[in-house]
Amino acid sequence: MPNKKTQPTSVEDLQNQIQLCMMQRQNMEAIFNAVADGIIAFDLQLRISNLNEAAQAMIGYSREEAVGETCLTLLPPTEDGDGFNAIFDSQREVNESRVSIHNRYNRQLHLIMSTRVLRDDENIEKGLVAILRDVTELETLRSELQQQECFFNLVGKNHRMQALYQLVQDLSDSDATVLVLGESGTGKELVATAIHGASQRCKDSFVKVNCSALSEGLLESELFGHVKGAFTGAMRDKVGRFEEASGGTLFLDEIGDLSPNVQIKLLRVLQEREIERVGSSETIKVDVRVIAATHQDLQQAIEDGQFREDLYYRLNVMPLELPALRQRKEDIPLLVNHFIDKYNARTRRNIQGIEHDALALLMDYHWPGNVRELENAIEHAFIKCRGGTLLLSCLPTHLRSDDDTPNGQTSMRPSSDKEYVQQVLEECQWNRSDAAERLGMHRSTLWRQMKEWDLIKR
Repeated sequence: MPNKKTQPTSVEDLQNQIQLCMMQRQNMEAIFNAVADGIIAFDLQLRISNLNEAAQAMIGYSREEAVGETCLTLLPPTEDGDGFNAIFDSQREVNESRVSIHNRYNRQLHLIMSTRVLRDDENIEKGLVAILRDVTELETLRSELQQQECFFNLVGKNHRMQALYQLVQDLSDSDATVLVLGESGTGKELVATAIHGASQRCKDSFVKVNCSALSEGLLESELFGHVKGAFTGAMRDKVGRFEEASGGTLFLDEIGDLSPNVQIKLLRVLQEREIERVGSSETIKVDVRVIAATHQDLQQAIEDGQFREDLYYRLNVMPLELPALRQRKEDIPLLVNHFIDKYNARTRRNIQGIEHDALALLMDYHWPGNVRELENAIEHAFIKCRGGTLLLSCLPTHLRSDDDTPNGQTSMRPSSDKEYVQQVLEECQWNRSDAAERLGMHRSTLWRQMKEWDLIKR
């Protein structure tokens, strides 16, 4: 029998069908908008053709404003992430790809995106639909957890300090010898303490020796011990620092000041893990993890004949270099607060903070004495402070009359100053990450300033 098309028998039937279609459309629209994830439909030119309420809330544009606009125009990618276009250019369908964009209010969004191709009844591609999950808060929390501001007694969130914290953690299950390098005042002893505290030896002794503070004879006795009568004044046997630290960690500070004779004996200890007390031929086994530190250039000392090359390679199993304070100035506010808390507890004062001009001066100063000099400056300010806030006038005079600047004026400039930003960029060889850290701002903020001021590498 021939097929017969069903025809509405009356106007009333036609109205009922139209009403049913409208209800189905309204139901679909309600479902579309009830989904917690954002849904955006694109045509083949990546113009937005529809989006639900969740997506409108994410991007900050209503359906009327968004429909017809391309995603590149409406939702530009962040400087350090892929946007929609980068994903779509590489492949049409993706599963849980990460996308970073700026919304209408210039807020950075981190999204997890999955896409599917829309096809008609003849399997011809007509567009794309993207399902978006906002993970910005999760990413921020993860970043905050990763960006530790304090690790043991080390303070700083600079990327060099983060790498340092990670390396200390990596060393936690190792007994490898560590060589800590860095300028005076950068906190080499604190790093050695952190390495010991994070290690499996943390319950045993942490013994410190300053190799530059003792003469050769006294240092040899201090390190290895002596027996009664070994030299004039040796009235009884003495246990050396290596024996004292057995089972734990021995920290040899200023290792570059060792005499050639003591260098030879130290090399034997590192090779054989045994010592001889001064005046004795008996060998004593020691189980010691050695951490050495110096501010000197040991390779130059080797070339000058002042340091043994074989000892250098024994010590340099795991080198660890601390940044100078001038290389991580964004950590100065954290350090200032840390020292304020420290001296509040020590002096039973209640200093609440530091005034803006005083902090600006500390940020601008070049800190040849590094963190130790900064701590001394805060202690000086505590002595002079009579109120609840550290003032510019409380800081040491030499900070306020820097000889490197004309007429005794400080070289303070705000980070919003175009010339200063360009100067920092040039000093950082136009590396935006390093420059942003020096300026104490987010990388995307610096990028926006560079575009606003047309700052480009010449």
